[in-house]
Amino acid sequence: MTPLLVLRPDAFPCPALSHVILDFDGTLSWLRHGWPQLMFEVFRRYYPAAPGESEVEIHRLLLSEILSLNGKQSIYQMIRFQERVRERGGNCPAPQELLDEYQCRLDTVIAERSHKILTGQAKPDEFVVWGARAFLEKLRARGLRLIVLSGTVEHRVREEAELLGLSGFFGRHIYGANAGPEPFSKKLVIDRLLREEAISGRHLLSFGDGPVEIRETKAVGGVAIAVASNEEINGGPTSDLWKQEQLPQAGADGIVPDFREAGALITAIFGG
Repeated sequence: MTPLLVLRPDAFPCPALSHVILDFDGTLSWLRHGWPQLMFEVFRRYYPAAPGESEVEIHRLLLSEILSLNGKQSIYQMIRFQERVRERGGNCPAPQELLDEYQCRLDTVIAERSHKILTGQAKPDEFVVWGARAFLEKLRARGLRLIVLSGTVEHRVREEAELLGLSGFFGRHIYGANAGPEPFSKKLVIDRLLREEAISGRHLLSFGDGPVEIRETKAVGGVAIAVASNEEINGGPTSDLWKQEQLPQAGADGIVPDFREAGALITAIFGG
Protein backbone atom coordinates (compact mmCIF):
# COMPACT_ATOMS: atom_id res chain seq x y z
CA MET A 1 0.00 0.00 0.00
CA THR A 2 1.50 3.34 -1.08
CA PRO A 3 1.63 6.02 1.66
CA LEU A 4 -1.05 8.61 0.96
CA LEU A 5 1.03 11.67 1.87
CA VAL A 6 4.80 11.87 1.62
CA LEU A 7 5.87 15.50 2.11
CA ARG A 8 9.24 17.00 2.96
CA PRO A 9 8.81 18.30 6.53
CA ASP A 10 11.17 21.23 5.88
CA ALA A 11 9.05 22.45 2.93
CA PHE A 12 5.74 22.81 4.76
CA PRO A 13 3.60 24.52 5.93
CA CYS A 14 3.52 27.34 3.36
CA PRO A 15 0.85 29.88 4.35
CA ALA A 16 2.09 32.44 1.78
CA LEU A 17 0.95 30.35 -1.19
CA SER A 18 -1.69 32.15 -3.27
CA HIS A 19 -1.64 30.56 -6.75
CA VAL A 20 -1.96 26.87 -7.63
CA ILE A 21 -0.93 25.45 -10.99
CA LEU A 22 -2.29 22.03 -11.85
CA ASP A 23 -1.35 19.86 -14.79
CA PHE A 24 -4.43 18.42 -16.49
CA ASP A 25 -3.94 14.89 -17.86
CA GLY A 26 -3.09 12.46 -15.08
CA THR A 27 -3.35 15.16 -12.42
CA LEU A 28 -7.01 16.18 -12.80
CA SER A 29 -8.32 14.32 -15.84
CA TRP A 30 -8.29 10.54 -16.20
CA LEU A 31 -9.64 10.63 -19.77
CA ARG A 32 -6.20 9.79 -21.15
CA HIS A 33 -5.30 7.13 -18.63
CA GLY A 34 -3.14 4.39 -20.08
CA TRP A 35 -1.51 6.72 -22.62
CA PRO A 36 2.07 5.64 -21.76
CA GLN A 37 1.29 2.06 -22.75
CA LEU A 38 -0.37 3.25 -25.98
CA MET A 39 2.77 5.20 -26.86
CA PHE A 40 4.96 2.23 -25.96
CA GLU A 41 2.95 0.01 -28.30
CA VAL A 42 3.53 2.44 -31.17
CA PHE A 43 7.26 2.60 -30.43
CA ARG A 44 7.70 -1.15 -29.97
CA ARG A 45 6.73 -1.79 -33.58
CA TYR A 46 9.84 0.05 -34.75
CA TYR A 47 12.30 -0.60 -31.94
CA PRO A 48 15.36 -2.70 -32.87
CA ALA A 49 16.11 -4.89 -29.86
CA ALA A 50 19.72 -5.58 -28.96
CA PRO A 51 20.92 -9.19 -28.87
CA GLY A 52 19.69 -10.84 -25.71
CA GLU A 53 17.52 -7.87 -24.69
CA SER A 54 14.32 -9.10 -23.06
CA GLU A 55 10.84 -7.72 -23.55
CA VAL A 56 10.82 -6.70 -19.89
CA GLU A 57 14.01 -4.69 -20.39
CA ILE A 58 12.65 -3.05 -23.55
CA HIS A 59 9.40 -2.14 -21.83
CA ARG A 60 11.20 -0.62 -18.87
CA LEU A 61 13.63 1.36 -21.03
CA LEU A 62 11.06 2.84 -23.40
CA LEU A 63 8.47 3.55 -20.72
CA SER A 64 11.08 5.29 -18.58
CA GLU A 65 12.02 7.58 -21.46
CA ILE A 66 8.37 8.23 -22.33
CA LEU A 67 7.61 9.34 -18.78
CA SER A 68 10.80 11.36 -18.43
CA LEU A 69 9.35 13.77 -21.01
CA ASN A 70 5.82 13.74 -19.60
CA GLY A 71 4.61 17.34 -19.42
CA LYS A 72 6.14 18.37 -22.72
CA GLN A 73 4.35 18.21 -26.05
CA SER A 74 4.26 14.62 -27.33
CA ILE A 75 6.42 15.46 -30.35
CA TYR A 76 9.44 15.54 -28.04
CA GLN A 77 8.91 11.90 -27.14
CA MET A 78 8.72 11.06 -30.84
CA ILE A 79 11.96 12.93 -31.54
CA ARG A 80 13.77 11.15 -28.71
CA PHE A 81 12.51 7.77 -29.88
CA GLN A 82 13.74 8.40 -33.43
CA GLU A 83 17.15 9.32 -31.99
CA ARG A 84 17.27 6.09 -29.98
CA VAL A 85 16.32 3.98 -33.00
CA ARG A 86 19.06 5.63 -35.07
CA GLU A 87 21.58 5.06 -32.28
CA ARG A 88 20.85 1.36 -32.73
CA GLY A 89 21.22 1.52 -36.48
CA GLY A 90 17.50 1.16 -37.18
CA ASN A 91 14.91 3.15 -39.06
CA CYS A 92 11.47 4.39 -38.08
CA PRO A 93 8.92 6.89 -39.39
CA ALA A 94 9.54 10.62 -38.93
CA PRO A 95 8.51 12.08 -35.54
CA GLN A 96 5.35 13.67 -36.96
CA GLU A 97 4.28 10.35 -38.48
CA LEU A 98 4.86 8.60 -35.17
CA LEU A 99 2.87 11.32 -33.43
CA ASP A 100 0.00 10.96 -35.91
CA GLU A 101 -0.15 7.20 -35.33
CA TYR A 102 -0.10 7.61 -31.55
CA GLN A 103 -2.61 10.47 -31.59
CA CYS A 104 -5.03 8.45 -33.72
CA ARG A 105 -4.98 5.61 -31.20
CA LEU A 106 -5.32 7.97 -28.26
CA ASP A 107 -8.13 9.97 -29.87
CA THR A 108 -10.10 6.75 -30.40
CA VAL A 109 -9.82 5.93 -26.70
CA ILE A 110 -10.75 9.48 -25.63
CA ALA A 111 -13.76 9.51 -27.97
CA GLU A 112 -15.04 6.23 -26.50
CA ARG A 113 -14.72 7.53 -22.94
CA SER A 114 -16.24 10.91 -23.80
CA HIS A 115 -19.19 9.17 -25.47
CA LYS A 116 -19.87 7.24 -22.27
CA ILE A 117 -20.08 10.50 -20.32
CA LEU A 118 -22.21 12.27 -22.90
CA THR A 119 -24.69 9.37 -23.11
CA GLY A 120 -24.94 8.85 -19.36
CA GLN A 121 -23.18 5.48 -19.40
CA ALA A 122 -20.52 6.93 -17.11
CA LYS A 123 -20.38 9.80 -14.66
CA PRO A 124 -17.81 12.56 -15.21
CA ASP A 125 -16.12 11.74 -11.90
CA GLU A 126 -15.23 8.30 -13.21
CA PHE A 127 -12.73 10.17 -15.37
CA VAL A 128 -11.59 12.73 -12.81
CA VAL A 129 -8.52 11.72 -10.78
CA TRP A 130 -9.69 10.36 -7.45
CA GLY A 131 -10.58 13.12 -4.98
CA ALA A 132 -9.53 15.94 -7.32
CA ARG A 133 -12.92 17.68 -7.39
CA ALA A 134 -13.15 17.85 -3.60
CA PHE A 135 -9.56 19.09 -3.45
CA LEU A 136 -10.28 21.87 -5.95
CA GLU A 137 -13.31 22.90 -3.93
CA LYS A 138 -11.19 23.18 -0.79
CA LEU A 139 -8.55 25.23 -2.59
CA ARG A 140 -11.18 27.56 -4.01
CA ALA A 141 -12.75 27.96 -0.57
CA ARG A 142 -9.40 29.29 0.67
CA GLY A 143 -9.48 32.00 -2.01
CA LEU A 144 -6.58 30.59 -4.02
CA ARG A 145 -6.18 31.35 -7.74
CA LEU A 146 -6.45 28.03 -9.61
CA ILE A 147 -4.69 27.54 -12.94
CA VAL A 148 -4.49 24.65 -15.40
CA LEU A 149 -1.23 24.33 -17.32
CA SER A 150 -1.08 21.42 -19.77
CA GLY A 151 1.13 20.20 -22.60
CA THR A 152 -2.03 19.11 -24.44
CA VAL A 153 -3.39 21.42 -27.15
CA GLU A 154 -5.32 24.16 -25.37
CA HIS A 155 -8.68 23.82 -27.11
CA ARG A 156 -8.72 20.11 -26.20
CA VAL A 157 -7.96 20.91 -22.56
CA ARG A 158 -10.83 23.41 -22.46
CA GLU A 159 -13.26 20.99 -24.11
CA GLU A 160 -12.34 18.15 -21.77
CA ALA A 161 -12.41 20.35 -18.66
CA GLU A 162 -15.94 21.36 -19.66
CA LEU A 163 -16.93 17.74 -20.26
CA LEU A 164 -15.69 16.78 -16.80
CA GLY A 165 -17.33 19.76 -15.11
CA LEU A 166 -14.02 21.29 -14.04
CA SER A 167 -13.96 24.50 -16.09
CA GLY A 168 -15.65 26.58 -13.39
CA PHE A 169 -12.70 26.23 -11.05
CA PHE A 170 -10.33 27.97 -13.46
CA GLY A 171 -12.23 30.53 -15.53
CA ARG A 172 -9.88 31.98 -18.14
CA HIS A 173 -6.84 30.42 -16.50
CA ILE A 174 -6.65 27.27 -18.64
CA TYR A 175 -3.42 27.15 -20.62
CA GLY A 176 -2.31 24.50 -23.09
CA ALA A 177 -0.04 24.00 -26.05
CA ASN A 178 -0.55 25.80 -29.33
CA ALA A 179 -2.15 23.96 -32.22
CA GLY A 180 0.16 25.75 -34.64
CA PRO A 181 3.93 26.19 -34.88
CA GLU A 182 4.20 28.90 -32.21
CA PRO A 183 6.64 28.01 -29.41
CA PHE A 184 5.16 26.64 -26.19
CA SER A 185 6.68 25.61 -22.90
CA LYS A 186 5.44 25.48 -19.35
CA LYS A 187 8.35 27.71 -18.38
CA LEU A 188 7.10 30.49 -20.67
CA VAL A 189 3.60 30.29 -19.18
CA ILE A 190 4.85 30.23 -15.60
CA ASP A 191 7.09 33.25 -16.22
CA ARG A 192 4.16 35.12 -17.77
CA LEU A 193 1.86 34.24 -14.88
CA LEU A 194 4.34 35.56 -12.35
CA ARG A 195 4.53 38.86 -14.25
CA GLU A 196 0.81 39.24 -14.85
CA GLU A 197 -0.21 38.24 -11.33
CA ALA A 198 2.60 40.32 -9.79
CA ILE A 199 3.77 37.49 -7.55
CA SER A 200 7.06 35.79 -6.83
CA GLY A 201 7.77 32.07 -7.01
CA ARG A 202 7.30 31.64 -3.27
CA HIS A 203 3.57 32.23 -3.79
CA LEU A 204 3.32 29.38 -6.30
CA LEU A 205 2.24 25.81 -5.64
CA SER A 206 2.05 23.22 -8.42
CA PHE A 207 0.74 19.69 -8.83
CA GLY A 208 1.68 17.42 -11.70
CA ASP A 209 2.28 13.84 -12.73
CA GLY A 210 5.23 14.77 -14.97
CA PRO A 211 8.71 16.06 -14.16
CA VAL A 212 8.45 19.20 -16.34
CA GLU A 213 6.04 21.23 -14.20
CA ILE A 214 7.88 20.13 -11.06
CA ARG A 215 11.26 21.31 -12.33
CA GLU A 216 9.90 24.60 -13.67
CA THR A 217 8.08 25.39 -10.43
CA LYS A 218 11.17 24.68 -8.36
CA ALA A 219 13.27 26.81 -10.73
CA VAL A 220 11.28 29.93 -9.78
CA GLY A 221 11.30 29.16 -6.06
CA GLY A 222 7.86 27.56 -5.83
CA VAL A 223 6.58 24.45 -4.09
CA ALA A 224 5.84 21.35 -6.18
CA ILE A 225 3.92 18.21 -5.27
CA ALA A 226 4.01 15.17 -7.53
CA VAL A 227 0.83 13.23 -8.28
CA ALA A 228 1.77 9.62 -9.01
CA SER A 229 -1.71 8.76 -10.25
CA ASN A 230 -2.49 5.16 -11.13
CA GLU A 231 -2.89 4.79 -14.91
CA GLU A 232 -4.91 1.56 -14.64
CA ILE A 233 -7.22 1.93 -11.61
CA ASN A 234 -8.55 5.36 -10.66
CA GLY A 235 -8.18 5.52 -6.89
CA GLY A 236 -6.34 2.20 -6.85
CA PRO A 237 -4.42 1.06 -3.76
CA THR A 238 -1.00 1.91 -5.21
CA SER A 239 0.65 4.75 -7.10
CA ASP A 240 2.02 4.40 -10.59
CA LEU A 241 5.44 2.86 -9.95
CA TRP A 242 7.14 4.73 -12.79
CA LYS A 243 5.90 8.11 -11.59
CA GLN A 244 6.70 7.23 -7.99
CA GLU A 245 10.29 6.54 -9.05
CA GLN A 246 10.87 9.49 -11.40
CA LEU A 247 8.99 12.42 -9.91
CA PRO A 248 10.95 12.77 -6.65
CA GLN A 249 14.10 12.91 -8.78
CA ALA A 250 12.68 16.01 -10.49
CA GLY A 251 12.80 17.83 -7.15
CA ALA A 252 9.24 17.37 -5.85
CA ASP A 253 8.62 18.58 -2.30
CA GLY A 254 6.12 15.79 -1.82
CA ILE A 255 4.29 13.00 -3.57
CA VAL A 256 0.70 11.77 -3.40
CA PRO A 257 -1.07 8.95 -5.30
CA ASP A 258 -4.14 11.17 -5.89
CA PHE A 259 -6.31 13.52 -3.82
CA ARG A 260 -8.25 11.04 -1.69
CA GLU A 261 -6.89 12.70 1.49
CA ALA A 262 -7.83 16.23 0.39
CA GLY A 263 -8.40 17.58 3.90
CA ALA A 264 -5.16 16.21 5.32
CA LEU A 265 -3.26 17.48 2.30
CA ILE A 266 -4.65 21.00 2.70
CA THR A 267 -3.73 20.99 6.39
CA ALA A 268 -0.20 19.75 5.68
CA ILE A 269 0.40 22.35 2.95
CA PHE A 270 -1.05 25.41 4.63
CA GLY A 271 -0.78 24.53 8.29
CA GLY A 272 -4.48 24.42 9.04
